[in-house]
Amino acid sequence: MSDPTATQDLIKGADEPAASPVAVRNGQRGLWSDTWDILKRRKIFWISLVMLVVFLLMAAFPSLFTHKDPEYATLAKSMELPSADAWFGYDLQGRDVYARAVYGARTSIIVGVLATLATVILGGLTGVLAAYFGRWLDAVISRVGEMFLGLPYVLGAIIILGTVAPAQSNPGKATIMAVVIIVLALLGWPILMRIARSAVIQAKHQDYVQAARALGAGPLRIIFKHLLPNSLAPILVYSTITIGSYIGAEATLSLLGIGLRSPVISWGIAIADHASYIRTAPHAMFFPAGFLSLCVLTFVMLGEAVRDALDPKLR
Repeated sequence: MSDPTATQDLIKGADEPAASPVAVRNGQRGLWSDTWDILKRRKIFWISLVMLVVFLLMAAFPSLFTHKDPEYATLAKSMELPSADAWFGYDLQGRDVYARAVYGARTSIIVGVLATLATVILGGLTGVLAAYFGRWLDAVISRVGEMFLGLPYVLGAIIILGTVAPAQSNPGKATIMAVVIIVLALLGWPILMRIARSAVIQAKHQDYVQAARALGAGPLRIIFKHLLPNSLAPILVYSTITIGSYIGAEATLSLLGIGLRSPVISWGIAIADHASYIRTAPHAMFFPAGFLSLCVLTFVMLGEAVRDALDPKLR
């Protein structure tokens, strides 16, 4: 679900000569210090950061943005247009669309962040192991990753979710969220694995890694002390963009009827519930879709700003 061009740029960027250890040594500036100096001069970074803070506050403290109960329904107000009483109008069941859009941020962002975290752990770990140990382990992990890459994303999600949590079932909130998160991570880890693998292959041939190995450092110390800190840049950039991609993927799966479902409150569910009323009451779908688009755009802009700041060709 991520941008193919951005993914290729990240994989190519991982093949650039690795930076020296990120800490500042001998009075020289480190990678992250230089990156911050570049970022703080870019307007797109500050715009995306402000938007991100707003969405995170909305997810963590929705009561700061609305005092209405998103579950409270008045059927007499079904599909009423926006007014002073309800800024975004009411949905099919007479619930406040604005309140549900605000509370929907929590679920959508949680799914995106946790799915990305699971992808980083699974893809990053397998990529590091494949690159460091190589040989048969690298071949096995790479072939398994190619099998997952060959499976169309939406088709794979439909097959897995249709088997594990079919539409006829009625799983709890935590269960269906966990299933969607696991499915997103399972289908998304191969790209992260390839990015981590490329970065670690380049980093493990650097002088400081060879010196650590010569001094008797074990594999775990070399991986966690030297390889990972100096391979984080492409992983960080891809992860930031992936959060937005997963938020959009959750909405897509919900629209197809195989993702999240009521009583969970999310932007994807709001869009799915009112897609058939786009002609008669577009506000019920338009505003949740607007929140979703802005949130996805926020993470994509932030990721691209960080990518440009970390790109050695632009430094």
